[in-house]
Amino acid sequence: MTDVRTRTVDLPEVTLAYRESGRPGGPPLVLLHALGERAADWDTVLPELAPGHHVYALDLRGHGDSARTAAYALEAMRDDVLAFLDALGLARVDLVGHSMGGAVAYLLAQAAPERIDRLVLEEIPALYPRPASAPPEDPDPDVHFDWAAVRAVRAQLDDPDPAWREGLAGITARTLAVAGGPASHVPQERIAELARLIPDCRLVTVEAGHLVHGARPAGFVAAVAPFLAR
Repeated sequence: MTDVRTRTVDLPEVTLAYRESGRPGGPPLVLLHALGERAADWDTVLPELAPGHHVYALDLRGHGDSARTAAYALEAMRDDVLAFLDALGLARVDLVGHSMGGAVAYLLAQAAPERIDRLVLEEIPALYPRPASAPPEDPDPDVHFDWAAVRAVRAQLDDPDPAWREGLAGITARTLAVAGGPASHVPQERIAELARLIPDCRLVTVEAGHLVHGARPAGFVAAVAPFLAR
């Protein structure tokens, strides 16, 4: 069993909760969850990733045990992660992001390339405008995230800033793009495009749908662990 410690850190704009595990003194590995998820979503693969790394799985703002805020945006989440690295004295990390967390991860890799060694982007495509997402008519209030965060981030994903896609060419980190295959709702050709736009990026497909690390944890680890290995 992986020993996981739950902690919080007060950042300039928000208090973030995170789960810390793995090898003390090991290479730092930061995990960023998808929209509507939380740090514990990574528990399916944590036992395989933690022994080789010192792992920090974050609850992004508006999710899990992290604070709710008046405003939400992918750029704000990017800045939160950078502030988290500064607060914990993590000069350079490996970074894994799933879906929304993947967008946050590649925005961080664009903004602060010197902070990212290896980058894993799970089921996040090169972003283009798409039809607006329909909000749930009667959202369940008993959830572990803020519905305002869901609405704000969905609006950004529906109408993304073109600079996010253009900035992929400036990512210097060694990158692995993980696609879920045709069962995923994410256009797989857009994930392939993302892999082409990032200079040092390899694409691997794990036939699992959008929730790769949850649906096929062994397949995810088989692809990701060797990429992260020192």
